[in-house]
Amino acid sequence: MCAKSSNKTEKVTIKIPRPLYDNIARVIEGAGYNSVTDFVVYVLRDLVTSHDIAEHQTAPDETDKIKQRLRKLGYM
Repeated sequence: MCAKSSNKTEKVTIKIPRPLYDNIARVIEGAGYNSVTDFVVYVLRDLVTSHDIAEHQTAPDETDKIKQRLRKLGYM
């Protein structure tokens, strides 16, 4: 489901399991993020950007580099 909005600052609520939220909170302690929400937004933006880059590049070695980066960051 994709909702379009004319207001780019409008926010929505995404529900995640409490244990995941608590784990994220522990992981980001002292990492400079103001909240779990800030961290999750950062990760999702990075993931979407990486996905967009991978879709537009046809070179297999570039796709492999992106996948390696995502694995190192713990996304895959």
